[in-house]
Amino acid sequence: MSTDTVEPKRFEGMGRFVGPVGVFVLFIGFWYFTHHVLMSGPKKPLVPVPHDVVSDSFLTWNIERGAGGSRTGGGLVKLLEGLFESVQVAALGLAIAIALGFALATLMSQAKWVQNALWPFLIALQAMPILAFVPLIGTVIGFNFKARVMVCIIIAIFPIVANTLFGLLSVDRGYHELMTLNGASRMTRLVKLQFPAAMPSIFTGLQISAGLSVVGAVVGDFFFRQGEPGLGRLINLYQNSTAYEQMYGAVVMSALLGIAVFVMFGWIGNRIVGSWHEKRSS
Repeated sequence: MSTDTVEPKRFEGMGRFVGPVGVFVLFIGFWYFTHHVLMSGPKKPLVPVPHDVVSDSFLTWNIERGAGGSRTGGGLVKLLEGLFESVQVAALGLAIAIALGFALATLMSQAKWVQNALWPFLIALQAMPILAFVPLIGTVIGFNFKARVMVCIIIAIFPIVANTLFGLLSVDRGYHELMTLNGASRMTRLVKLQFPAAMPSIFTGLQISAGLSVVGAVVGDFFFRQGEPGLGRLINLYQNSTAYEQMYGAVVMSALLGIAVFVMFGWIGNRIVGSWHEKRSS
């Protein structure tokens, strides 16, 4: 391999690392600047410095602190408990959204009248703010675990349907004609042609929906307050008890969870789509 080929790849690999690190350093610097310069004296506790957030939320295993005589559990153990609850809600909601999304997209790709009938309602579901559904969901289902899962489904289903449908309908007409010449059935065409060709679009939708399912879990937990508290309730709890270091820690934990699921589905997609393309080209 020539040095002309090695050098660009080396710089590309460095860019993938240096870029995010540089932006992260700038973000932390702006955080400190906000606390020390932009916030006035009485408001400084509202934006605690990053090292206090890390110390109270991630480097302390368990603390008890409260306002007005109340005792509020905190520290890493409480964040991990909240993370576990939010992961359960997000995972179940995403799984149901994937199953429903694939089913709807498949039906819509096979019958134009189904697509025309369902598409306006899916767009309306996506366009309406999720907070508008909160009172309705709570009244019908109850303010419990099921309601939080329902919020995840509502938020996460549209990207799955939209991207899967786009992939299924974007197969080159020439491949369809080849299938027709070979007498392939509709099911054979769907399984052996459309779904494999739609994989890149499908995993793009899964990445988006995976991140949105975390948003749904946090938002749903913030409003539906029965059962074990997840990250959303911890954010609200710490805000009410003025434990701002721990509140920011819960927000950071939510962001890390969203990044983790986004990266995980991206990795799975690259493995599956990459191997499929390699088989096609070989």
